[in-house]
Amino acid sequence: MASTTAIDVDDTIVAIASSPAAAHRGAVRMSGSDVLTIAGRLGIHPENQRGASRVETSIDLGSPLGVIPVRALVWPTGRSYTGQPAVEVHTFGSLPILQAVVRRATESGARAARPGEFTLRAFLAGRLDLTQAEAVLGVIDADHRGALDHALRQLAGNLSRPLEFLRGQLLDLLADVEAGLDFVDEDIEFISEPELLQRLGAILSAVSASREQLAGRGGGKSETVIALRGLPNAGKSRLINVLAGREAAIVADQAGTTRDVVRVSTQIAGHDVVLVDTAGIEGDADDGLSGGDDLSGGDVLRELSQQAQRQADRAGRDADVRLWCVDHSRDDWHQTFAAMQQLAADRRASVRDIWIATKCDLAGDAPGADWIATSAVTGRGISDLVETLGNLLSARDSAESTSVLGTAARCQGSLIAAESAIAAAIEHAELGEGQEYVASELRIASASLGEVTGAVYTDDILDRVFSRFCIGK
Repeated sequence: MASTTAIDVDDTIVAIASSPAAAHRGAVRMSGSDVLTIAGRLGIHPENQRGASRVETSIDLGSPLGVIPVRALVWPTGRSYTGQPAVEVHTFGSLPILQAVVRRATESGARAARPGEFTLRAFLAGRLDLTQAEAVLGVIDADHRGALDHALRQLAGNLSRPLEFLRGQLLDLLADVEAGLDFVDEDIEFISEPELLQRLGAILSAVSASREQLAGRGGGKSETVIALRGLPNAGKSRLINVLAGREAAIVADQAGTTRDVVRVSTQIAGHDVVLVDTAGIEGDADDGLSGGDDLSGGDVLRELSQQAQRQADRAGRDADVRLWCVDHSRDDWHQTFAAMQQLAADRRASVRDIWIATKCDLAGDAPGADWIATSAVTGRGISDLVETLGNLLSARDSAESTSVLGTAARCQGSLIAAESAIAAAIEHAELGEGQEYVASELRIASASLGEVTGAVYTDDILDRVFSRFCIGK
């Protein structure tokens, strides 16, 4: 879009607000100080000039379209999405008809809106902060449930509120430090050095945590990866098929059927996940991981087996959740479990492990309260597993960054700048280099956090955000 300095926010703008694809209904949006006058020229005359209203009327689009019925939603005051008088015209979802309505509006005095200009006006009017404005785009662009949930949480303010709170704490500290500078010749201490360092350290930790969350979101990973590990023929592939609700992985009684890593995208308890079926763990009798039949005979097959093991190990390390499947019908399952526990200990701190006793239709109950007893054949324990995964995924979602990808990319630099400034303020305070240096760094840090939410912005920042929007939003 053009630079925000070149945009007159008092102009009345118009654009198609609905999808360009054919639909039963479509909408044209107008906003600006003259919107009621322009709407009147189209034949829209609300009786209520002080509150929101709905008007059933018609618009003459000229030849060959003629007169069409419309429903107009009118906000005559500033209580609209944009914070301005606004009108939405709802009619047939035909693109030529909607384009004709826009043309009639521009002939009546409106200006064609630029990409993102409606949401820009909402931001400038204080209806949204900058992260919420980006969340609007996130909702529009969401292509699966996880992305939509991220965007909706950000739209609700779950990202901006904590950062605004931290910015408020920085400004409070800045006020105390600057007050001390104003009374430097008097024996008045507004904040002690230990308290200053303690509060700065807490803020730095919180800002760092926010940046790390955004960094994870910025990588584009929005689906939780769940890897199934276990010996060959432990029932991993059959369990994946049950969880996915379809025949996604090959199932056979012969051990070692799975060689390549198989990835299956599905939903569990409303959460987007990728189930990863891995080759069975191979070992020998000494380490407790002998899976039964030896499929590695011959140099070629041995190399294929080793490659499969490396891929399986990598998939397990990269997963967010690991389901360790132990065939409970085997007499040596205790030995298998002990050996697999050692493998499970090699993991990232954020990885969650769940122990699954499989083939319980052929054996007794689960070996302990920490296990989930399942049978992919009878369905036993599957609902318990889904519930456990659902609770775990919900907890992960609430702890993860609530940002859309565009916000994550934009905000990294600002949060890094805030971190650096706070760290510098701590260093100045510890070295006793003067409160004026601390105050200077606090100003930089608060301004950097303000750039994230839009409390502090430049035309360049706004251009970067709103140029990604489509026309009509």
